[in-house]
Amino acid sequence: MIKSELVAKIAETNPHLYQRDVENIVNAILGEIIAAMARGDRVELRGFGAFSVKQRPARTGRNPRTGAHVEVDQKYVPFFKTGKEMRERLNRDEAAP
Repeated sequence: MIKSELVAKIAETNPHLYQRDVENIVNAILGEIIAAMARGDRVELRGFGAFSVKQRPARTGRNPRTGAHVEVDQKYVPFFKTGKEMRERLNRDEAAP
């Protein structure tokens, strides 16, 4: 599912809301999650999961094509850990999608 499909689904289930308003709400939510992570904060959505930022240290990597050693700078990467409710729903019954 992509963001436009999410917006369409929410607008479909909430006919009293305009699609452009739903799109603004979704963009605001995602924007706040990104802003919080940029500050280094953890964002927890109960039942869904938690977003956090992890630091990857600088290291020496290898170019797979040439085999040459390459210096890789330190960086921060997003990390998502699923919530208990989501894990349980995903693993409840393998036969039912």
